[in-house]
Amino acid sequence: MTLRKTVCLKRIGGDRQGELAAGNFFASEKVTAAKIVASWSDRTGAAAEDRHMLAIQDTSEIKLRTTAERRRGLGQCGHGNAYGVLAHVMLAVDADSGACLGLVGGEIWNRDEKVATPLRRRALSDRESLRWLNAAEQAKEVLAPAAMITIVGDRENDMYPMWASIPEPGVHLLIRAQSDRRLAGPEEATLFTAAATWHLAGTRAIEIPARPPDRAKRTAAVEMRFGEVEIRRPVNEKDRTLAETVRLRLVEVCETHPPDCVDPVHWRLLTTHDVGDAAKAWQIVAWYQARWNIEQLFRVTKKHGLGLEQSQLGSAERLVKLTAVAIKAACIDMQLVQERDGKHGLPASTVYSEPEIDTIEVLSPTLEGRTERQKNPHPERSLARASWVMARLGGWNCYYTPAGPITMHRGGERFHAIHHGRTLGSMME
Repeated sequence: MTLRKTVCLKRIGGDRQGELAAGNFFASEKVTAAKIVASWSDRTGAAAEDRHMLAIQDTSEIKLRTTAERRRGLGQCGHGNAYGVLAHVMLAVDADSGACLGLVGGEIWNRDEKVATPLRRRALSDRESLRWLNAAEQAKEVLAPAAMITIVGDRENDMYPMWASIPEPGVHLLIRAQSDRRLAGPEEATLFTAAATWHLAGTRAIEIPARPPDRAKRTAAVEMRFGEVEIRRPVNEKDRTLAETVRLRLVEVCETHPPDCVDPVHWRLLTTHDVGDAAKAWQIVAWYQARWNIEQLFRVTKKHGLGLEQSQLGSAERLVKLTAVAIKAACIDMQLVQERDGKHGLPASTVYSEPEIDTIEVLSPTLEGRTERQKNPHPERSLARASWVMARLGGWNCYYTPAGPITMHRGGERFHAIHHGRTLGSMME
């Protein structure tokens, strides 16, 4: 099959030779999406050592261009007449510094056929929602060196089996509530009415990041309340071995004066963390806000970065593999952008192998100019130093606006071509 040039494949493959090599890679039967996903976390565990890690998970629909005559084996995703693949991703973020330390795990899949059995009649093992629990278990393994793990998810992650089976010493959950659960005690007690009886614990202005094209960045004035709740096992829960009740803490954040035509902030955050005072409750809110990192990852993967949705690869199987590679590439680009000023002090080994770091150190002085502004100001073998090298290779001139993810990705392509050539040369000496 002749590969058409597309944004994503061209950026991952680099030049024409790299593009053809990438095509052969995706065509290989030995390469599977599961193997690519398994390699995502190669460096994440070591980077997480002795840290409190936020393991943030979410699912994104990769809607690919198709026609009725050329579906490419893709199944429907989302609502309407949209076709593509789905990506469930877990991202590791330092709870204290906010630094992205890499990917934890996830799953990429294509809905190749419709399921006839209604959702409520299927066991959890037969549902796509099992991915939330699988990723949580992956976090326990990959992030085992961490001092503590907090698994963070949005409303779709609010599943009773998560609350009843995932938490353990050193592993916590922080999830936005989806449904008005029944509480232990009076029959009429429910989760959404619980906070109505609690005292106001504080007010604050919080930043709401932009979500193009429909949401601009803004500041929201919110009220906060918190307390303890005990949720009941749902009557329709098929696994009756799960505990009948689970004790949690609820932090409710509600916007007081939202602008016109804007959905007001109203977060009901459930967590297994102890919330003994207002300071701890605001900390829970801040950890939940770190979800922006995974939204940013998906933006860089798609039209605001690598342009994955524009891919013209000819089969769903190859598109699933391409998605797995693109997400890893987007994560690295995002890490380089985040650390370009060295604010987290991360080592280059967070992203690169030792031979790659050696090449970065060789390249750094060759990319410096005559002025002080064109010198690499960052410590040797730091990720900030590597970020500067990638930016320079990507065409950044050290002036005007800092390098963004596309510049970093372009520089990464050039770097890997140089590194592989340098490695081959050393092997032939």
